[in-house]
Amino acid sequence: KFRVIVTRRPKYAFRGSDGVVQALAPAHIIEGGLPTERLLAYIAVSKYADGLPLYRQEAIYLRDGVEISRSLMAQWMGHLGFELQMLADYILERVKEGERIFADETTLPTLAPGSGKTTKAWLWAYARDDRPYGGTSPPMVAYRFEDSRGADCVTRHLSGFTGILQVDGYSAYTNLAKTRAKTGSNETVQLAGCWAHLRRKFYDLHISGVSQAATDTVLAMTELWRIEDEVRGKDADSRAARRQEKSSTTAASLFELWEKELGKVSGKSKTAEAISYALTRREALERFLTDGRIEIDSNIVERAIRPQTITRKNSLFAGSEGGGRTWAAVATLLQTCKMNGVDPLDWLSQTLTRIAQGWPASEIEALMPWNFRSDAVS
Repeated sequence: KFRVIVTRRPKYAFRGSDGVVQALAPAHIIEGGLPTERLLAYIAVSKYADGLPLYRQEAIYLRDGVEISRSLMAQWMGHLGFELQMLADYILERVKEGERIFADETTLPTLAPGSGKTTKAWLWAYARDDRPYGGTSPPMVAYRFEDSRGADCVTRHLSGFTGILQVDGYSAYTNLAKTRAKTGSNETVQLAGCWAHLRRKFYDLHISGVSQAATDTVLAMTELWRIEDEVRGKDADSRAARRQEKSSTTAASLFELWEKELGKVSGKSKTAEAISYALTRREALERFLTDGRIEIDSNIVERAIRPQTITRKNSLFAGSEGGGRTWAAVATLLQTCKMNGVDPLDWLSQTLTRIAQGWPASEIEALMPWNFRSDAVS
């Protein structure tokens, strides 16, 4: 529902004094512009949280007799990205304070200036969620837009981080851990593997019916996730003890099965490829058995990536590199709202109002989604 808000600002002149006094205009993010903070928040949430591209929003609003061009909304979103970048940067720093974080990346086609064609860019995601091992820190995710998938990106993003990095088998993460180990850096990184990625490789073989070993693998892995259901939310020591008691035997038998099967199949087969993936990452895959802080998979960050892939599909591409950076900044905040059970529209409306009214940078923690109170005075 659209409303036109009229603000009357009377002017006063005083006898015997020069000049005119007028009441100050309300502070807004877009100074002198039409949109209120609530409208800006609605457009942003619709695009970056609900996957509704600006051209669709333009048509929807027109049905209500409100004409807002997509180019104007794009300008507004760019302004929002600038204002919210500091908050998104703060969340990344909070992510890196964790003992264990998850990382993943996905493509984000971006329009190249003047060419009318898209180039391949990337959206990197870094998530923190300590709740599965009884932690009390709030869950959060930070996205970073890059024109590359190179190892230098993850090195830059995770500067200052020391701890466990739970990822898939992508070489950029492996290179980060190896480089820091070789240089003797104090910022050591331990890689933890993702059994869900591994399971998918064997599941595809199981469905196609080409490998009995793949079927046996999928059935055996079911037991691993059953144990995870039992230990989720318990403290790290209890989780590790239960895994040593139950999961370690299953994992050992799987690696034994794979080693035997590898000698029976063609080295160029999909079965050999899946087995080699597992054997070359055995240390990282087995790390969850002895460290209760580690998850069996990296599904936490994959769940944070999925909404962005839906938005990407609907939007087709980011309009520019600046648009990609805005996407990353705004999505960081809105997805973190969702992870904390906070209404992203209410949070963003309140936060934009506070920023417009000059909220001090020293109190940035109070603006975070996990500290949101709908009844708070802006």
